[in-house]
Amino acid sequence: MMNRLRDLLDDLGITSDIERNCRLPVYQEAAELVDAGPDMFDRPQRMTPATLASWQQMVAAATAAGIELKLVSAFRSVDYQCQLIRQKLDDGRPLEDILNVNAIPGHSEHHTGCALDLHSGAGEALTEEFENSPAFAWLVTNAATFNFYLSYPRDNPDGIDYEPWHWCYRA
Repeated sequence: MMNRLRDLLDDLGITSDIERNCRLPVYQEAAELVDAGPDMFDRPQRMTPATLASWQQMVAAATAAGIELKLVSAFRSVDYQCQLIRQKLDDGRPLEDILNVNAIPGHSEHHTGCALDLHSGAGEALTEEFENSPAFAWLVTNAATFNFYLSYPRDNPDGIDYEPWHWCYRA
């Protein structure tokens, strides 16, 4: 797997030096994933069984409180993470800028099947605007009850841009 990953990273221009400087750990792709239904864009999503059970409980509690939580994305394979970066490179974005918002393939929490990108249903998805939503306020107060935690707060030590929409299940 590591040789294949190195080849994929080389193809994206992610050198060994860039990867060595990455503060994020290497994550293995989840071995067991279950269907989590469609995301807000009607794309099929998968996550680990424990993540799904907790996600469903959290959505039910949020709904009961009058809060709408929508799933933007969940599990991402290493190959899919490579495609995301390749598309941005092809659009002319500098690699350094891309790696501030997208983890190096192999280093994404999404590989674990436990990371979820969330949205409130209002405004554009995956923007800092989410932090101003009632959904975000509810998550800050309640997500830990369901073992979900904000992975990339402002000025996080991982060097990833602030992502108020990115929450990870940790049992």
